[in-house]
Parts: sequence; structure tokens; C-alpha cells
Amino acid sequence: MVERHLGGSVSSFPAEHDLTVEEITAWICHPGGPKVIDAVQESLKLPDSAMDLSRRSLAEVGNLSSASVLHILEKTICAGPPPQGSYGLMIGLGPGVSAELVLLRW
Repeated sequence: MVERHLGGSVSSFPAEHDLTVEEITAWICHPGGPKVIDAVQESLKLPDSAMDLSRRSLAEVGNLSSASVLHILEKTICAGPPPQGSYGLMIGLGPGVSAELVLLRW
């Protein structure tokens, strides 16, 4: 479901703010599991580096449910926040493959 449907939703969301997926520099994605992370990456055609912190969070603390994105956001900031004025996208996934998207600006 994620691989089939997330790409369209995520692509249209930045467009509502006059942005493209390519302009997003930080990806804070809920790590529901390895297959979920792979599906997010595939559906958005993202490089491996975009999912590094999500994979690391999953390996270190597991799936924290909705709090996972906050753990990954903390890791993003601690790693040295993206350049000022750049954009990030937080993707939270929930039951029934619901998705919440939050546009971030550094």
C-alpha cells in the first residue's frame, strides 16, 4: 500500500507549497519496519542517504509508533541541521496505512 499510494500524496503536498520533492533536503520518515522504509524510499525515488536516519532509529530503538518521527527529528538536528531556509518533510504512518505529512523549514 505504501509503495503504491504514498508517492502521489507526498508529491502533491509540496506542490501545494510551490515545492517539488527534489527540493526537500531532509526526510524524517516513520520507520514502521524495514519493508516500510524500503517502500517509502521506492515510492519517492529517494537515495539511500535520505532514509539513513530512519534506518538507524529503527535499529537503535525499534518502532516507537508515532513518536518515531520525533526521535528521527532529534537525530536530524543533532547531526547538524540542514541549511537555513531549506525544507524537510516529516512523514508519519499509522494504522490502515494512514499518512500524516508535515512540511518543515529550517
